[in-house]
Amino acid sequence: MNNARHAVSFLSGLIPIVLAAAAPAQDWPQWRGPNRDDKVPGFTAPATWPQEFHQKWKVSVGQADATPALAGGKLYVFARVDENEVLQCLDAATGNALWSNKYEVMAATGPAAKHPGPRSSPTVAEGKVVTLGVRGTLSCLDAADGKLLWRKDDVRGWPQFFTAMSPLLANGLCIAQLGSKTNGVIIAYDLSTGAEKWRWSGDGPAYASPVIMSVGDAKLIVAQTDKRVVAVNLADGKLAWEAPFVPSGMGGGNMATPIIDGQTIIYTGVGRGAVAVQLEKQADAFTAKQLWANTEMSPRFCTPVLKDGLLYGLGDKTGFYCINAKTGQTAWSEPTARGGFGSILDAGSVLLALTPKAHLIVIQPSDKAYTEVASIKVADSDTYAQPVLVGNRLFIEDQTSVTLWTLN
Repeated sequence: MNNARHAVSFLSGLIPIVLAAAAPAQDWPQWRGPNRDDKVPGFTAPATWPQEFHQKWKVSVGQADATPALAGGKLYVFARVDENEVLQCLDAATGNALWSNKYEVMAATGPAAKHPGPRSSPTVAEGKVVTLGVRGTLSCLDAADGKLLWRKDDVRGWPQFFTAMSPLLANGLCIAQLGSKTNGVIIAYDLSTGAEKWRWSGDGPAYASPVIMSVGDAKLIVAQTDKRVVAVNLADGKLAWEAPFVPSGMGGGNMATPIIDGQTIIYTGVGRGAVAVQLEKQADAFTAKQLWANTEMSPRFCTPVLKDGLLYGLGDKTGFYCINAKTGQTAWSEPTARGGFGSILDAGSVLLALTPKAHLIVIQPSDKAYTEVASIKVADSDTYAQPVLVGNRLFIEDQTSVTLWTLN
């Protein structure tokens, strides 16, 4: 899910204005990787996939669905331990604890109680790490020693199934979607001081994470709210464009991160399928032209990945699927897939999909048919966080622990 429950953004065109995007190739410093597109840089697939990987270490971390962040040889894990939300910093090579920071807060309750811990992934940039707790506590810490720099909990409320959005760090700002289902904000804080720089008020946040795109000379934050997809200016938070997008069906919610491909936005929602629009700037106004809509394939908790003009996703009823991202036509679907939770990485010559039952599935990219190359068990309990893959190292978080596997 952005985390466990919720959470595509793949960009051939994502501008490296996201500060974490300047990270070294061996870092995975935020939700969906260096560019928020789930593309694994420089990965070489094994000539023959093994039946199992080599375990280097395994560490208990508490309850969480939040994908860890990897930066500068350190792994940042955000989890629930007893009555606290805890950010733990581990040595990525050994799993040894370097520091931790905790605060007491109630867990998720009601329909979300089976996932009591954080779903929001830490974001690391400029020597800082930012987290968002399940009840909306936004924290910024020194990434080296865990010293708390600032913390915000003044925007009250959270979505029905609690927060899942992962903070975005860009241009010296920390950007977050906060608030309740009916009363939310996109807000920018100064990353160093925590001072509020701007806010856009509208309907409540959903469970997707924002991304950045460039249109002409403008830098825009594209985000999905409870009922809309919006683009606001990075500089001042003013609304540039919006379109209604209300999910449908049981447990509906806008959970998948928008995908940016140059000036094209692809957004998806439960029961609504996928829509592609081209955003253009004319003078000071922005307009969008719909390119296509596909109502057949609807991801729920999985953010699709865009690779070589093809959109790969995982739906509740459709299983794995492939959409031609130029025409919107369904290329294929594989209904025997393992449910609507899951995540998919673009690892160059292959796709890697992690299912909730902890199977890492290797898929051959193609617009012709679903071809499974291998399926490898990587945890003893359910997995809702995304895998973190750098080089030959694979970090997997299950319901209570994090494991480092090596592929050779």
